[in-house]
This record gives sequence, structure tokens and C-alpha cells, in this order.
Amino acid sequence: MLLDSRRGFQVARRFYSHENPLGLPKKNSNTSGMSKGLPIRQNIPGVKKVLLVASGKGGVGKSTVAVNLALSLQKLNLKTGLLDADIFGPSIPKLMNLRGEPRLSNNDGKLLPLVNYGIETMSMGYLISQESSAIVWRGLMVMKALQQLLFDVKWNDLDVLVIDMPPGTGDTQLTISQQVKVNGAIIVSTPQDIALIDAIKGITMFKKVNIPIMGMVENMSYFKCPNCNHESHIFGGSGIKKNEATKEKIELLGEIPLDEEICLNSDSGKPIVLINPNNEISKKYLDIADQVKRKLLL
Repeated sequence: MLLDSRRGFQVARRFYSHENPLGLPKKNSNTSGMSKGLPIRQNIPGVKKVLLVASGKGGVGKSTVAVNLALSLQKLNLKTGLLDADIFGPSIPKLMNLRGEPRLSNNDGKLLPLVNYGIETMSMGYLISQESSAIVWRGLMVMKALQQLLFDVKWNDLDVLVIDMPPGTGDTQLTISQQVKVNGAIIVSTPQDIALIDAIKGITMFKKVNIPIMGMVENMSYFKCPNCNHESHIFGGSGIKKNEATKEKIELLGEIPLDEEICLNSDSGKPIVLINPNNEISKKYLDIADQVKRKLLL
């Protein structure tokens, strides 16, 4: 093991196992007792508030929303972090223009977040050798890795940690809801009925595990013509407004349009709220962040 005390991190050879899928030092044992007995919701060390950004279905732009929301919260003077909880399909490294293996803290062997745009981040994507590499793990190993990402990262006194959830209502959602003290969740959906059906399933799940739903964000809500400003509802009218979300009494926090600039900038790791802060879309994200800040009592 090589130590660099000047920088406060370790450069160490890691030893991987089913019980330690991220190869962290044995002395770092925050997750050692989590599988024994009934789960207990814990605070994430170094984090005041935890916000989940979730979706019932993949492909609705949830990760893009999570990144731009985190950066918008930062603009509201909140120290913000971003955790990618999607073990099999991590998106945060690409969207935040980050790569490289995280260092380990010299004091306690915890993973040190990678930082860009002033946002601390952690993702399984940093821990695989190549962007195209696939993670072929069984459920138990995935849950162990998730626990390490949740509790073995050295966050630096964050006001809020935004967790980008994988789509659906599976093991990851259940693990986080059982083991982490979560302050609220935001559901991202597109207007189509097929997306909303699964979004409502997500809402139902969070209600069952007593996680407050702060509201929904309708992504790709409409397309505004760059020449005449005409709004076209390509995927139909606002499904959130007219469908079951209203029956569930879920607040619509904002409608984000389908926009080429978001796509191009996201692919190059340049979030729209930073590249074009005066853009109408950036202002929508800032408004959503302001609502979230008030709901989190920050």
C-alpha cells in the first residue's frame, strides 16, 4: 500500500470479494452489519438531506434531470453532491464529464468523491476499467456494492445529496428506502401513458415505504420550434396534469421541453444550466430547485 499523506488519500492495491465488491480496506466497516437482522435507516455520513430522483421507466431523461437539478441547487447556495445509484447503467460520469478511479481517504479508507463544476460525485462508472465494460454480478454482490457507495464515500459536509436512482421499483429502491434516511423523492416521467403507468408504480412504492413524494417533473413535455416558438406536444399533452398523478395528489414541479441543445450538451458533459444559464430551460430547472429547497427546509 502506498500512502500520500500530503493529499490525504491512499494509492492502494484493492482486494475484491463478494463481501467487498469495491475492494475497500477492511478497516472501513460501515456496511459490515447491515445484512444482519432488520434494516435500520441511517444518515449518510457528511450529508444533511437526501433527495432521490427516480423514474418508473428508463429513457425518460431522469439522469439529465438529476444532474441539472443538482447544479441548480448549488446555484441556490446549497453544497450539493450527486450519487449515481445505477450500478448496471451509470450515467453520471458522462453527464458530468468525469472519469478515473476514485482515491481512498488516508484516514478511514473511504472513497473520495470526484468533483466537477463544484459538485462532489460518486458512481460505479468510475470503478470499472472501461466505459463499455459490463458489470455481470448477482443481486447480493450488487447490493453490497450499493451499500458501499451509500456509506463508504467521504462526502464533505453536504447540504443535500441527490441520488440518481436506476429506473423501476427493484432491489436498489428497496435497499435505499430501508437503509437510508431519505428526505424526499422526485419522480421523472414523459407525457406518454406508457411512461406514466410505471411512474405511478414508483409513487405507490415510495408511499408504501414512507418516503415523501415532493413532486413530479415532466421531461420532454413539448417541443418549441426554434423559428416560430410554436409548442408541439409530440408525445401528447401533459399526461401528469390530466392523468393519474392528479388522483394521487402529486404536485407537478415543472415541465422540461424536448430540446436539441440539452441533448448535445449532455453528450459532451456540459449541463445546460451551466452552459446557457439564461436559457428558458435553465430557468425552469432553477424554479424546480427553488421548490425543492423549500420542501427540504433548507
